[in-house]
Amino acid sequence: MSRAKLASICLLAFGLAGPALADDCPNRGTLDTRYCDANRDLLADTPTDPAKQKDPDTLIFSYTPVEDPAVYENVFADFLAHLSKVTGKKIKWFGAESYAAQVEALRSGRLHIAGVASGPTPFAVNLAGFVPIVAMAKKDNSIGYTLQLIVPRDSPIKSIADLKGKRVAHVAPSSNSGDTAPRILFKEKGVEPGKDYEVLYSGKHDNSIMGVVNKDYDAAPVASSVVERMADRGMFKRDDIRIVYESSPFPRTAFGIAYDLKPELQAKIKEAFLSFDFLNSALAKEFKDTKGFKELTYKDAWGDIILIQGNSGITYTQDGLSKLKGD
Repeated sequence: MSRAKLASICLLAFGLAGPALADDCPNRGTLDTRYCDANRDLLADTPTDPAKQKDPDTLIFSYTPVEDPAVYENVFADFLAHLSKVTGKKIKWFGAESYAAQVEALRSGRLHIAGVASGPTPFAVNLAGFVPIVAMAKKDNSIGYTLQLIVPRDSPIKSIADLKGKRVAHVAPSSNSGDTAPRILFKEKGVEPGKDYEVLYSGKHDNSIMGVVNKDYDAAPVASSVVERMADRGMFKRDDIRIVYESSPFPRTAFGIAYDLKPELQAKIKEAFLSFDFLNSALAKEFKDTKGFKELTYKDAWGDIILIQGNSGITYTQDGLSKLKGD
């Protein structure tokens, strides 16, 4: 899909096409009014005024709260040490408790580098000037994960159609695999979440997964990557659950930066990701299917998710963000 076509689809999908804005920004697309997208890559441009470019002594780093944030501070320790060495900056960990908290920290300038989950990534891009630069690449060089509909091992549920009348855990309104994608994909198969079955928000993927394992929920749509990591950690046995549906791949967590960092610092941060010895780090023990970080293009990698969110009626606004606060 061409860049121009995707940009046009985004404008239509989110109802933001309209008269030119009365400022010196030639294009803004779906971005908040504080940002500009002159090159039409769907991302906020770095300020052209050097006085508005940031070069902090301490860089704040955060990883998406798809699971307990405390689990990952030690897992990322090797990478953060490498990041400090390459950039020459002190690095501080920010344990975001929700997707909304992470987006708000980026927007306020309190967060400089982050790994943002697939679903919230467009919120971070449009509301907070987040610029995705890399993702974790699997050993087959892909950066994807799937939506898996899981049920307890002995559940009578055999397909999406069997969800009717059941209690199903969705993760949170901003979660791609845990809410927005199943609302579109399941409806296409004749089952409408919230109408044909009861939606119960768990808050996190691990809550949904363990809720199914413990039979607190009849089923749950979750990210395959989280299922794999939790099983590898021995949090449940793989045969405790069954997968009754699996989607085509979506991109995994986007790692990126605040749009207004000094260009030289942006380049150093990207260098740190791409030069990191992933396979000999604690990250490799946690993300066993991963070989390292791989550069990505947001417009290409997130095209399908943007369209799914548009078809779901999601808007990248403060009102839309406010609905994430309980995630």
